[in-house]
Amino acid sequence: MWKLIKYIKLYKKEAILGPLFKLLEASFELIIPLVVASIIDNGIKENSIKTIIPLFLLMIGLGIIGLVCSVTAQYFSAKAAVGMSSDIRSDVFKKLQSLSYKEVDNIGTSKMINVLTNDINQVQNGVNLTLRLFLRSPFIVFGAMIMAFTISVKAAIIFAIAIPILAIVVFFIMLFTMPLYKKVQGKLDIALRRTRENLSGVRVVRAFSRENEEVKDFDLNNAELNKRQRVVGAISGLMNPLTYAIVNSAIIILLWVGAKEVDSGIILQGEVIALYNYMSQILVELVKLANLIITISKAIACGNRIEEVLEMESSLNKTEPIKKENGNYIEFKNVSLSYNESSEEALSDISFVVNKGETIGIIGGTGSGKTSLANLIPHFYDPTKGKVIFNGINVNGYDPDVLRSKIGVVPQKAVLFKGTIKSNLLWGNKEATDEEILTALKNAEVLDVVLSKDGKLDAIVEQNGRNFSGGQKQRLTIARALIRKPEVLIFDDSQSALDYQTDAKLRKNLKELDYNPTIFMVSQRTSSIMNADKIVVLEEGRMVGFGTHEELLKSCVVYQEIHYSQFPKEEY
Repeated sequence: MWKLIKYIKLYKKEAILGPLFKLLEASFELIIPLVVASIIDNGIKENSIKTIIPLFLLMIGLGIIGLVCSVTAQYFSAKAAVGMSSDIRSDVFKKLQSLSYKEVDNIGTSKMINVLTNDINQVQNGVNLTLRLFLRSPFIVFGAMIMAFTISVKAAIIFAIAIPILAIVVFFIMLFTMPLYKKVQGKLDIALRRTRENLSGVRVVRAFSRENEEVKDFDLNNAELNKRQRVVGAISGLMNPLTYAIVNSAIIILLWVGAKEVDSGIILQGEVIALYNYMSQILVELVKLANLIITISKAIACGNRIEEVLEMESSLNKTEPIKKENGNYIEFKNVSLSYNESSEEALSDISFVVNKGETIGIIGGTGSGKTSLANLIPHFYDPTKGKVIFNGINVNGYDPDVLRSKIGVVPQKAVLFKGTIKSNLLWGNKEATDEEILTALKNAEVLDVVLSKDGKLDAIVEQNGRNFSGGQKQRLTIARALIRKPEVLIFDDSQSALDYQTDAKLRKNLKELDYNPTIFMVSQRTSSIMNADKIVVLEEGRMVGFGTHEELLKSCVVYQEIHYSQFPKEEY
């Protein structure tokens, strides 16, 4: 949490002026009990209106000045807290964008969303209240005790005893609650994950009539979250009654001692009222301080979670210097990949060479490692062993932005963003002209769909492309990749929703592209890759075949099984 303090340095002026104005407000507040005492002892007791009115106006004036100071302090504190949280949120988002797929997988979507929203909001509230109350409350507490000593030393000793007892109560409650709040946030991550899964997979849940089971599972998670929140809430809830009990006990003793002092003529009735007011101020401020401690406990727990993300480093190896390996365009040299160090290898000892302009098919059963292989080319993951060479250079030696600017990727899941068709396509090339956009749409076999929409290129795309069919979304994502005219095109099973005729037209268009890209085509269909220059056949992460369609039909049993399951021998 403390490493986040650097963000407040950008708001030094606000961070200083906020507490300063709060201290000014507190100073005027400490004077008011003395004014009240003077009204009672010098005005009411003497029945002197001339004395009461000026003192009454003075009290109102002090209140107005205190209000102005309070509003000003609130403004500066809010400006610092909101500005700080905005900077943290921006840096967390940048950090998440810089991490490799491996770290993103480990963090999980639910935790990332929680960190960016709830955790940062808790830190913002903590900073805001700290700037307003962290100095003000102790100042009032100790200031009231000092003012009490100016009235009666004997009565003030009660203040000196009560305050340390209150401090011990606050400290121990904070000590117990801080680790518990961190566990609560962890349970909140789980609840958020289940909610997100059910919202994104609502069609699947309903298709399999799993509503009741999902509700039960969520209720269990929610009950666990509720249980932990009740435990930490119960401990935190002790703060107010304990402080009230201690302070009210002190007030009873104070009134008893004050009554004796008045009876002995040592102090006046107004001064007893002033002492009572000071003790009441202490009570109010300690209640505020108790709530502040709870808020700070939450903020520290959330701040530690934010720090964990900010301190993460991408696992992608960028230390190897740029070095020409050989003349091959793309080469896999004994490449292996594990998603976790202790897990089974997703890819094992993969080696093959690709020449510029070739079309490479990648095929295999479900879970054979096709997507893992494709993800190594743009350096989304680091190989556990071996090297991936691009244009004679190890991909580790490239700046990620430079490497990925040369590659167009069409992922397995077609993703469109809320906006317009044009705004989505410009992700591929923000400088693209309308003519270039229309050409890409034509090559992706989706131009007729776009022209049929109201607004055409400016037609609205709803969140995640909900107003487009699966095949339309796939073709639009293909157009988005084509529009940047990359050196390498990677299609990760991105034609699965296309019919055979559209798929065939698309492959024909790709072969006729004037910039002659190198194409990697991951597919479950042999019809989509049978005309490729070379085909990589994978089984359980191992390459069991490499060659042309005809060569593999003669030599690779796995490829034969896949092909003949789709095309009976007599038809082939």
